[in-house]
Amino acid sequence: MGQTKGNYSFDEKLLPQAEMLEEKKSKRSLSIGIPKETNKFENRIILTPQAVEQLCENGHQIIIESGAGIKSRWKDADYTKAGAIIKSRQEIYKSEIILKVSPFNDEEIKLLSGNQLLISALHFNTQTRQKITNLKKKKVTATAIELMKDANGFNPFIQTMNEISGILAINTASELISNPEIGKGILLGGITGIPAAKVIIIGAGTAGEYAARTAIGFGAQVKVFDSSISKLQTLKNKLGIQLFTSVLQKQVIIKALKTADVVIGALEDTTDENNIIISEKMISTMKKGSVIIDLNIDSASCFASSRITNLGNPFFEKHNIIHYCVPNIASKSPRTSSVALSNSIFPILKKISYEKTTPNIIRNIAEMRNGTFIYEGILTNERLAKKFNIEYRDIDLLSAIF
Repeated sequence: MGQTKGNYSFDEKLLPQAEMLEEKKSKRSLSIGIPKETNKFENRIILTPQAVEQLCENGHQIIIESGAGIKSRWKDADYTKAGAIIKSRQEIYKSEIILKVSPFNDEEIKLLSGNQLLISALHFNTQTRQKITNLKKKKVTATAIELMKDANGFNPFIQTMNEISGILAINTASELISNPEIGKGILLGGITGIPAAKVIIIGAGTAGEYAARTAIGFGAQVKVFDSSISKLQTLKNKLGIQLFTSVLQKQVIIKALKTADVVIGALEDTTDENNIIISEKMISTMKKGSVIIDLNIDSASCFASSRITNLGNPFFEKHNIIHYCVPNIASKSPRTSSVALSNSIFPILKKISYEKTTPNIIRNIAEMRNGTFIYEGILTNERLAKKFNIEYRDIDLLSAIF
């Protein structure tokens, strides 16, 4: 302990003002509900037993539905041992905070008691006007994990899910293209005397990087396209190899597509719906049996021929090209993905526990403010407003008023 002078110890005076304010904040107990995912193709859970244990030790109540973690290989006993309480679905939807991986569907929205804090994926392309309207009527504050960014613009959810998705995209492409009943019946990497498959990656962000790493590990020939020279240069430096890279020039892409065996859509900026880079005419020039993996299907696809699929029926054929367009591809590795999600949400829940009201949560936690698309029943996301012709208000202005 430092010596005291006035109301402060000398040690405390040395603390930055922000830390002093944080020290003076008192935590409150949170009521957190985790329902079982109703989407039968969603295998992840948003909190692991280890995270639940830490939250319960800090005085929070975790209510979980029976079987919620089973697809990620966690039993109910793992959660009850950690301190969670197993309750009915109806009771869970009365919780102050409700955590899910997949977006809330119509039936789940009906179960909400109202005026709650919801955290889940948004999956922009799966939303409907009715869902948004019903959420508004419940006066909830709904936050999308894919929109959460801290004060420096970093999104831990997107970072980790993109790493996993990039790896899984190449693994999936390898499975499809080697299957003679679906693809070409060839290896992605080839063997001695037989050339390796050609892989095109659209996007040099995190997903593109991990897709490139994995494809190169298979021995494939890789070409990466992006609109940013800086991202392309960063990727080349990270991989430390001679890598073909190009900006998004139409004629260069057309030429590359004609010889491609696999094309991965992995753009980082998917806020623009009119994001089509590869037209159906361009796709029709590709070799029969080639594979497209669309990692942006849930937000803004770069392929004109894409449409949303699911893990139960993950691909379709168009222009003789196999299209794999699953929005939650990371769910193919649910255990790893669940740990990654849990590691990202845990520190945010800790921050929330220091805030007394929803307005304070939005004002003081950047991730929550940036991720929120409905604030106490008011739509705050411009893109959703334009899509469904619904009035919206700027969340920064709202949080200043309330």
